[in-house]
Amino acid sequence: MRKLIRWIIVAVVAICSSVAQTATAQDGTIVFTPQWTAQAQFAGYYVAMEKGFYSEAGLKVKIEHPSATRPAMDRLNANECQATTLQLCQALEYIEGGTPLVNILQTSMNNAMVIVSARGKDPLTQKGAKVGIWSVGFGQLAICMSKKDHLNYQWVRFAQNINLFLSGALDATLAMSYNEYYQLIQAGLEISDKSVYRFCDHGYNVQEDGVYMARDYYMAHKEQAKKFAQASKKGWEWAAQHPDETLDIVMKYVDEGHIATNRVMQRLMLKEILRLQVDRESKKREFRLRPDMVKQASQLMVENGMLKREVKLGELIEN
Repeated sequence: MRKLIRWIIVAVVAICSSVAQTATAQDGTIVFTPQWTAQAQFAGYYVAMEKGFYSEAGLKVKIEHPSATRPAMDRLNANECQATTLQLCQALEYIEGGTPLVNILQTSMNNAMVIVSARGKDPLTQKGAKVGIWSVGFGQLAICMSKKDHLNYQWVRFAQNINLFLSGALDATLAMSYNEYYQLIQAGLEISDKSVYRFCDHGYNVQEDGVYMARDYYMAHKEQAKKFAQASKKGWEWAAQHPDETLDIVMKYVDEGHIATNRVMQRLMLKEILRLQVDRESKKREFRLRPDMVKQASQLMVENGMLKREVKLGELIEN
């Protein structure tokens, strides 16, 4: 009887959740789920919300973050949100795996991933090393690099934070130049240029964050999607011009999410995120997928067994 009652409760909760999601879709609300918990990585979207750019565009928008252990794409697949952020390599994996997506706005123009080694060692000399990697993804290029350069890293997955590395359990760890890299510095780790491998400087400068929608949703709501992209772009442009006020807005979301961070960390993150949005060649924020980077990422992932076929640019954008 208890099992029956438990199953009834689960079914009722599922039905109520489905009804709520349907209602959200019907009233035109876009639920936007960034790929991580609240931080300056998503400042432009917070700005667009708080400065009224979404409402000015006639949009109803909710920003709902994922948990640290449940990827945002799970929410998109479950129709719990209509838009999310993904790194380019992640998007390629999902599309090749049978999940059609559309990139409606590209914010990153440069790669932020680094490998930080313990005890001042060069990551390229650490064959077979135990290297930390995020359990929710983000490490596709690192896996390609390890195979291509015959480093044979032993990947050790972690949910978040840097404690595993600081405890000495790892020889090295993946980090984002706007996030874990600064966490390590704040923790007192002395990091030399020799002990840091920056992917963008070694032939792996592949774009990262962009905003994606399920292709079927996008096709049915094109105007809404375009307005959301334009308002989000406006938020990022405003953030670049008003970093101090943007930081105030970021800290509001951080505090509401009870995120263990501080203002100094978020200031550093915001500065680095804005730097990564400027294309190295044009020196501009282009807000577009670069065809050469899509091709490079796709070919690397095919060559290293992470994709069965090359994903073309046309599969990522409206065509």
